[in-house]
Amino acid sequence: MTTQQLPNWLKQRAFLTPDRMAVSSGDVEYTFKDLWEKAIHIAEQLHTVMKSTAQPFIGLMIKNKIESVLVVHAIQQLGITTVLLNNKLSSKELSFQIQDMELRAVIYDDEFEDKLSFLGEEVEGVSFSRLFQSIPTQFSVKDHFQLDQACSVMYTSGTTGAPKGVLQSYGNHWWSAIGSSLNLGISENDTWLCSVPLFHISGYSILMRSVIYGMNVRLFETFDVEEINQELMRGKVTIMSVVSNMLQRLMKGVGDKSYHPDFRCMLLGGGPAPLPLLQACKEHGVPVFQTYGMTETASQIVTLSPEYSMSKLGSAGKPLFPSELKIQTEDGVESPNQEGEILVKGPNVTAGYHRREEANEKSFEEGWFHTGDIGYVDEEGFLFVLDRRSDLIISGGENVYPAEIESVLLGCDGIEDAGVVGIPDSTWGQIPCAFIIRKECLTKKEIVHYCSDHLASYKQPKKIIFVGELPRNASNKLLRRVLRDQWEKGLYADED
Repeated sequence: MTTQQLPNWLKQRAFLTPDRMAVSSGDVEYTFKDLWEKAIHIAEQLHTVMKSTAQPFIGLMIKNKIESVLVVHAIQQLGITTVLLNNKLSSKELSFQIQDMELRAVIYDDEFEDKLSFLGEEVEGVSFSRLFQSIPTQFSVKDHFQLDQACSVMYTSGTTGAPKGVLQSYGNHWWSAIGSSLNLGISENDTWLCSVPLFHISGYSILMRSVIYGMNVRLFETFDVEEINQELMRGKVTIMSVVSNMLQRLMKGVGDKSYHPDFRCMLLGGGPAPLPLLQACKEHGVPVFQTYGMTETASQIVTLSPEYSMSKLGSAGKPLFPSELKIQTEDGVESPNQEGEILVKGPNVTAGYHRREEANEKSFEEGWFHTGDIGYVDEEGFLFVLDRRSDLIISGGENVYPAEIESVLLGCDGIEDAGVVGIPDSTWGQIPCAFIIRKECLTKKEIVHYCSDHLASYKQPKKIIFVGELPRNASNKLLRRVLRDQWEKGLYADED
């Protein structure tokens, strides 16, 4: 049986529409012809550098810069799988991922020189400046991409807190792009504003859609509310990806002005939007498409169109072509409005996790992926997500898993037990709050310092409360929902 393949999509795109704009940032603009030629040149330089460390995976730590886009495409041209390293992680978290993937080389933006200083002799660190100064050597350019080949790997913690590398194939990215296009439509005048991180599936998928659609990406290194609002008023941008926190800040900053009429889609991820925010968007004429997706589905897999944003408030929508979803209930009978685990299926869903046989056996069943999320489908087929991976905290669009934070806290001398939940925050949507039982006189300052050495900043508890006991069931399982309810009822004194 012949493995299914597609033409090398950057090469094909440069052939089809060479003069169409591909990516721009600030005053720098590259056409698809430019992008192809520069990516090939960098791939030749990378070919020189990587000769001594030939392997199927390569680490990449980047910021939202055009150089990063070039390197992403250069790695694909060499047929190497890119392991996207979250630049917000701590050294210990990064070290685990690098060892887990058995990486022998990490390419990185020069700004991360100090952050990656822990790399030893077994892992070669290659900065952008070194890479771009290397002498190029020719290699055999691939005319086709194998759809079942791993294109990228992104780590997700999961409900257990154990990080897992999600294998995303070229086929996953292809079908994710196709599903999105069948929902949103495609125009040759489309420009997708990207201020979400390129190392996240939200940002990386935009780059893949760019070459598949022949669409310009307007890249922002940081989320600058004033600059982005001005950009959306100019009329060059038609689509943008955001989370609720970003959208709230944009609406506050837009004042009494409106976006250009050509702006046609605000793609909203990271959980359902609150009614006041949707009303503010409606008043400003901003079309919001609420979505549900994850790293394992190569971006959105369910999307709610704007015409249903009010009538189906809180819904993530319906599955995109060619994806499917179903609710697995405890009694095995699926019926409208009955809660259960959300299962999804489709060619955009990962084939599995890297070297996680147990997790793969647990997560996949006859082609269906167990998301671990709880939800229901109403009479018209609209999905409502009740709990993101049970106790997932979404802080500023970042997924934060309580079990991971609790594991770190329990490794701290002086902490007997710990429970973490997300509590509301006006700036970040949610923040991690840690409830801690002390064995000895331990200060909050000492705990904060300990966490800063072991966790990324967005995962560190923003509020710490000392308690005498934690709610647990007969099986000694921590009842985080009870903790959250007790906090909301004001049973814990706010000492901060």
